[in-house]
Order: sequence, then C-alpha cells, then structure tokens
Amino acid sequence: MASSSNTLSPPLAGSTDHGRARGAGDVRGAGDARGTGRDRATDAARSRFSLDGLGAVRIALWCAVAALILVPIIAIVVLAATGGGWTALGDPDVLGAAGNSLVSAAVSAVLAVVIGSALAVLLERTDLPGRRALRLLALSPMLMPPFVGAIAWLSLLGPSAAVNTFWTQRFGAPLWNLYGGDGVIFLLTLHSYPIAMMIVTAALRRIPADLEQAARISGSSAPRALWEVTTLLLRPAMLSSFTLIAVSNLADFGIPSIIGLPERYVTLSTLVYRYLQSGTVDDPLAVVSAIGFVLLVIALLGVVVDLLRTRTRVELDAQAGAPARLPLGRARVPVGALTAIAVLAVTVLPLITLAIQSLLPAPGVPLTLETVTLASFERALSASGTLTGIGNSLMLATLAAIICGVLGLGIGTFVTRTRARSNPALLGLSLLPQAIPGLVIAVAWLVIAPKIGLSNTPWLILCAYLTSFLALVVQSVHAPLSATPTTAEEAARISGATRLRALWDISCRMAVPAAISGAVLVGLTAVRELTLSVLLLSPGSQTLGVVIFNLQQAGAYNASSALSLIVALVGLAGLGLTARTPR
Repeated sequence: MASSSNTLSPPLAGSTDHGRARGAGDVRGAGDARGTGRDRATDAARSRFSLDGLGAVRIALWCAVAALILVPIIAIVVLAATGGGWTALGDPDVLGAAGNSLVSAAVSAVLAVVIGSALAVLLERTDLPGRRALRLLALSPMLMPPFVGAIAWLSLLGPSAAVNTFWTQRFGAPLWNLYGGDGVIFLLTLHSYPIAMMIVTAALRRIPADLEQAARISGSSAPRALWEVTTLLLRPAMLSSFTLIAVSNLADFGIPSIIGLPERYVTLSTLVYRYLQSGTVDDPLAVVSAIGFVLLVIALLGVVVDLLRTRTRVELDAQAGAPARLPLGRARVPVGALTAIAVLAVTVLPLITLAIQSLLPAPGVPLTLETVTLASFERALSASGTLTGIGNSLMLATLAAIICGVLGLGIGTFVTRTRARSNPALLGLSLLPQAIPGLVIAVAWLVIAPKIGLSNTPWLILCAYLTSFLALVVQSVHAPLSATPTTAEEAARISGATRLRALWDISCRMAVPAAISGAVLVGLTAVRELTLSVLLLSPGSQTLGVVIFNLQQAGAYNASSALSLIVALVGLAGLGLTARTPR
C-alpha cells in the first residue's frame, strides 16, 4: 500500500503542480482576455467620444445646420411667444388676408393636383402622340419665376392687353380681367401643377404593371382598370403633392402682389410686406412674428400628417417591365390635339406675349414693323438700380450656390455613408425648410438680424437664401448616394485609408456632379427669387427680382416685361443645362 502510494504520489504531485501551472495559466489567460475586452471597450468608448477628423466634420455640419435652420425657427417662436403681436391677429385685415391665403392656397393646390395627375396618367399610361415633347413643355412653368409668369399673363389677359381690347370692341366687355382673387388662384395653379405632375409620375413608375394586367384578365376594361387600380394607388402621392403645393402657395408673394393687390385682394404675404414697409402697426416685427408662427405651425402640421401617412403606406416594388399603354383608339388624335393646345396655351403663349410686350414702346400700341423697338430693353437695363440689382443678385446667387454646394455635399455624404444616431435628425433638419413658407424664413431672419449685426445689409438676404435652398443640394446628393453600393469605400478602408479619407476619396468624389447640379439649381433659383428679397430689402441691397417688381409697380410695364423676358430665357436655358448635367 505504501509502495503503491509512493508509486502513485509522484504522478499525483506532478499532476498537482501541472494543474496549478495550468490553473495559473488559465487565470492569466482569463485575465488577459478580460484585459483585452476592457481595452477593446475602452478603445470603442474613446473612438466614440474622441474628436477625430470624422467627428470634427460632423460637429461642424451640425453647427452650420443649427445656425442656418434651428436658430431662425427658435427666434421666431421666442418673439411670437414673448411679443405683443397676438392681439393684432384678431384685426379684420389680418383675418381677411388669412382667409384669402387659405382659400387661394387650398383651391390652387387641389386644381394643381388634378391637372398634374391627369397629365401624368395621360403621358405615362396612354398612347398619346408626342408624349416626350408634351412632357417637357408641361414642366416648363415650374422653371419660370411666378412673378415673371404673372407679368407674362398680364401681357395676355391684362385690362389693356390685345385679347381683352379686341373682346371689348366686339362684345362690349373684356373676356377676362386677370386681376383679382380668381387670377391669383389661376396663376398659382399654373405654376404648381408641374410639381404634382412630377410626384405622381414618379409614383406611377413604381406601380407594378401586373396589377393592371390582373384586372384586365379579370374582365375589366382598360379605362376601368386604370381608374380602379392605378388611380387608387396614386392617392398617397396626390396627397403629398397637395401638402407641398399648399404650403408653398400659402406664402407666395409675387403673384398676389402683382395680380391681387390692384383689386385689393390681400394675402398674408402682401399684408406682411405692407406692415414692414409702411409701419402701420406699433410693433411690426412682433405682429409679423405672430403671423409667421401661425404659418409655421400650419406647415409643420402638414408635414406631420404627411409623415404619419407615409408610415402606414404600403410600398410597392418597382415594376419589372413597362405597362401596356391604354389605347385611346379613335380618341387618340382629338385627345392629343386638345392636350397639345392646352399645354402650349399655358407655356408658350405667355412667353410669346411677353416678348411682344417687350418689343412695344408702350401698352396698347399695336404690333407692326414700325412700332417694334428695343427701347424697353434699353429702359429696363438703364433704369435706376437695375445694374445694382443684377450685380447683387449675381453675387448673392453665386455665394449661395457655393456655400450650399459645399454644405449639401457634406451633409448628403455623411447622412448616407456614415453610421450615427444623429444622421436622421441632421437629414430631417436640413430638409425642413422645404416645408416652411419663405415668408416665415424672411421674418425669422428679420428677428435675428439686429442681434448679429446684419441689419440693412445684403448678407441678410444671403443667410435667408442659405436657409431656403440648402435642401436642394442635400436632396441632389442624398438620392444618388443612397442607391450606390459602399464596396469601393470598404476596399479603401481595407487598403489602410481612414474613415474620413475613404469618405473624401470615394463618396464625395462620386457625389460632386450631383452637388454641382444642385448648386447650379440654387444659383438659378436665387438669382430670380422675390419673396425673401423684397421682405429683407435694405438700401443698396435690391436684387433683380425686386427691380422687376418695382418697375411693374411703377407702371413701367414694357420695361418690366423686357427684363422679365431676359430672366425667363436665361433661367430656362440654365435649368436645361442643369438637367443635362450627369449625376
């Protein structure tokens, strides 16, 4: 027993020592593992909270967006809450202007959605002849500034225009005097239906053709399948179009001021302009801040309703093949002719009459070879403030395009290509001004201006441009990057590039063409903008839109028509080039 125990004891002792050694190794290994885990957690925490290059750029983008968007909104909310402007909201002038604004915005939005949806269905789902040319012509009113369109239509249907003059001579009364509330609704509709048409067209292209084909197989005729299947699926897009158009038209200034004011049809935008220019109220900033706050709440409610609707919407996969177009049969030629006449009447005819008005020395003069003159162009270009307005507009539009291009490129790239909990908030905040009326943005910057030393300077208009137009570049960059895979960036990271370097070398360079297109669109929009400029006007800071507006208000109709024609043609050419820029 002893020998056996002696025989067994060395192995037991050895095994015990070995077990201790192994146990110690396990403890050290576990400790190393725990230490490695702690190191990794510490490294992750440090990388999370460290201010590396990527984090620094993100903070800079947040600061820019907060300064351009969040601060103005907070400023107008604070002044509206603390100022004494709420008592003025019960004034009959304010109530009347609010009623006119709501009616004109709502009615024009409904009509625009109906017209835009009908054109979208005709051009996308039927065998209408000349669809491509008609589609381009139908979208052209969106490319012209609304106040320029108002001047163009006045040259066609104004009290002294050739149509009404001829009608009065033949029948004793004008065909239709464009001045008044009905003219405001008509022109707001014409300049808004292309938006509805684009949104509904995009939705149409996502509706699977199989649904219509299944209805046709089940015994429905082509028109019935189109009405009962396709049109029902377009309701979400039509509602989105209505919300966007109504918010935009709610605070439009150009059309109501040129068409509505001569017949005393006052809207909130023209009333705010009167308050700021004439000082008919004790504290105009407090009053217009209260009005702006109400418009802001209305706009945000529309956005919230639209977001809630999109959360419950059923998304359809894009169709694999082109749908069978609805054959119009014998009605193809008549429907095509009527559509072409209607589209040409609302797009080309106003430009033609605007050109004729520009070539005449005075309103009411008949067009003959002897009366054709370029004096209106000379008068418009030599008028007081014209060159200053053109210079200011070019300067402000160029700066707005460059700054929005850089910021939009950074925001669009970061929210698409990086992972951060703040990305949705950054994207949503940068796109928010699209849902805010320009009147609210102008009033907000009027409130901020005295505190930052920008009062009575053109830089105030530039700040308002940046707030309003930044979303154009963000959308231009965000959309193509969202559809582009990240394999190139992953390859750059594997090759040793930092996150910021990979983001700059790959994603930013891919998005530069889209950012340039968006920046050009910002510049073309800013150079002909009126609502922000006229409300933020100060001595020496008038813009091209304000110059045209002043010429029109001063009765120089032919000179304003000449300058409007130049702006319209340059804008159409510039946007045409932008559309051809590869993204």
